[in-house]
Amino acid sequence: NHFLKMAEVKLDSYSKSFGGFQKIYEHKSDVTKCSMKFAIYLPPQAEHSKVPVLYWLSGLTCNEQNFIVKSGAQRYAAEHGVIIVAPDTSPRGCKIDGDNESYDFGVGAGFYVDATEEKWKTNYNMYSYVTKELPAVVNANFPVLSDQQGIFGHSMGGHGALICALKNPGMYKSVSALAPICNPINAPLGQKAFTGYLGPDKELWKRYDATELAKSYSGPMFSNYILIDQGKDDEFLATQLLPDNFIQGCQSRKIPVVLRMHEGYDHGYFFVSSFIGDHIKMHAEAFKQSK
Repeated sequence: NHFLKMAEVKLDSYSKSFGGFQKIYEHKSDVTKCSMKFAIYLPPQAEHSKVPVLYWLSGLTCNEQNFIVKSGAQRYAAEHGVIIVAPDTSPRGCKIDGDNESYDFGVGAGFYVDATEEKWKTNYNMYSYVTKELPAVVNANFPVLSDQQGIFGHSMGGHGALICALKNPGMYKSVSALAPICNPINAPLGQKAFTGYLGPDKELWKRYDATELAKSYSGPMFSNYILIDQGKDDEFLATQLLPDNFIQGCQSRKIPVVLRMHEGYDHGYFFVSSFIGDHIKMHAEAFKQSK
């Protein structure tokens, strides 16, 4: 495996949590050409056997820390016996002109695409990082059942989770998202990011749009259903997130999907932490079904 030579990881920190360990590792990435950090929660079950693995993709401005500090996911990962891996949201320290000027492009805003524009294409390859290099590193270093993978995320990371699952039929047993950017080609945040990373070709944009990918999906169905949770008081709902478009795309291909709308919840981590347990439980049930 080409990525195994990149699989050496350096432990940055660890803390005991719910009988397992929350750890942060660093490694040199061949895909982003920089040092990348990722968080990994190892539940107590991982001490004596291989367990399923969930990949969590975070949203704009986040790094590997936000989810592990704010979501409360460790309790549920320990209960269900799953590893959770949470990577950063972009390369860092690349010193690309303009990479730190706004919260929604560049550092902290990789959008889980492989850039094609000259300025960004050397480093901004978060799609390949999440779907190829990171799993190879995790599989080489930790007690994971590599055929029992799921993926989920929030906001920009919800977009990332949906596209990674839909672009790689069979790779993930399950996928879910909280307040995802469902149709980025029709959302100002997505249009800005795609223009910057991918250039003006809107056909290329569609390859990283969950709604467009759902409309043409022909792979195997996920072990249960795609779960999406969305707060009704989310300031980004009407202009940026567009979950109804994704639901229509799924329905056109008979992809099972559940959208739950929640009264009074906004876009932040108080919302995420309220429903993260449901998501981890759904993934754990999918792993059991697919054994």
